[in-house]
Amino acid sequence: MKGVIFTEFVAFVELEFGEDAADRMIESANPPSGGAYTAVGQYPFSELALLVTALAKQSARPAPALIQGYGRYLFQRLAASAPEFLEGVSDPIAFLESVETHIHVEVKKLYPEAQLPSLAPRRIAPHALELEYRSCRPLGALCIGLIEGCADHFGAKLTVSTQTHPKGMTILVEHENAVASACSSQIGGSDHAQLSL
Repeated sequence: MKGVIFTEFVAFVELEFGEDAADRMIESANPPSGGAYTAVGQYPFSELALLVTALAKQSARPAPALIQGYGRYLFQRLAASAPEFLEGVSDPIAFLESVETHIHVEVKKLYPEAQLPSLAPRRIAPHALELEYRSCRPLGALCIGLIEGCADHFGAKLTVSTQTHPKGMTILVEHENAVASACSSQIGGSDHAQLSL
């Protein structure tokens, strides 16, 4: 994995829990690299798993919740470092739709060795997008956190529904305001548990 994922994770821990907590996490995890990460380095996913496991133990928070929170933080950091990917985009649904077909393509040009997840989009309504998430790493919570960060960036209210399956996860993302407007005269429910962002 790219070193920036590790450097930003340590920065996230320092922001959320303090520098001492980040030091304790690294000491407890005892990663093979020693925890001296650089943004341009390459490190195995197993080291990130060690860090998250150590942080979960010392913070008494579930690992998926920590990873999701990190994803929310990471979106803002990535947006600040690569603003060109957001230029001219004012709709979070349109941005998410472009991740697989545009952003990941450009990232692979820069880092051919990068093992990126697949996020195949399917626009099912003007205000709704279905994403098929596939990854060789169990980081679905990071993906949800990144979607939360996307909602924050655009100042949008999104509703996210997920269904996990053996091959990955199906994610339904809807504009909450658009849905409310379209359904203002209807009363209904959903078969999916929903998360309002």
